[in-house]
Amino acid sequence: MWSGPRNISTALMRAWENRPDCVVSDEPLYAAWLAESGADHPGREEIIAQGQTDWRQVINALTGPVPGGKAIWYQKHMCQHLLADMGFDWTDALVNVFLIRHPDEVVASYTRARGTDEVSADDVGLPRQLELFEWIRRRQGRVPPVIDSAELLTAPEAHLRALCRHLNIDFSPRMLSWPAGPRESDGIWAPYWYDAVRRSTGFVAPRKHPVRLTGQPARVAAECLPLYEELFSHRLYVDPQQFC
Repeated sequence: MWSGPRNISTALMRAWENRPDCVVSDEPLYAAWLAESGADHPGREEIIAQGQTDWRQVINALTGPVPGGKAIWYQKHMCQHLLADMGFDWTDALVNVFLIRHPDEVVASYTRARGTDEVSADDVGLPRQLELFEWIRRRQGRVPPVIDSAELLTAPEAHLRALCRHLNIDFSPRMLSWPAGPRESDGIWAPYWYDAVRRSTGFVAPRKHPVRLTGQPARVAAECLPLYEELFSHRLYVDPQQFC
């Protein structure tokens, strides 16, 4: 699952982890990206010290056997963690799905979480997300599934059923709710980012409130909007009534 920050990517990871046939990995490329990019993120030194900073070893593991003998391996990836040297060829071994969110919402949430208006398009991952999407589409000759987070939150069961059907995986009602609290699978960065999802027990309908951005955040959101709109135009169409 290729996402950007401040999406519902961790909640979606919870949904898949609640399946007995699924194991999850939380941003396995994070430490390698931090070490090479020099990005200043909360918990940076701890993440690097405890994570695998050799991205080649990470990719070898990600494209190897599924841990624990499970049938499904849900890998939660941040698109901004895709370093230039990694290339995209290794993603051929994965079934790739894209999770998107309107950039106004992403930028507002990101700057709020970081406590700063300093943000760039690369911080929210959309340039790399579209680049990977287009590469996979050309490589495979078909459009990989795209899920819009706001639409999923409006009708979570319908979207999860549609995605499972698209992936030829049986839907499980266990994906719709989960126990509150932390998980052993959470990255060590969870205390900085996961407060809301740790309190959650399921998907919550999106709140209807306008986002008002100014200055640098507004410019970044405007820069990212065409990228989001291109991905949105390929989203997996879901008719909620079909699954009633």
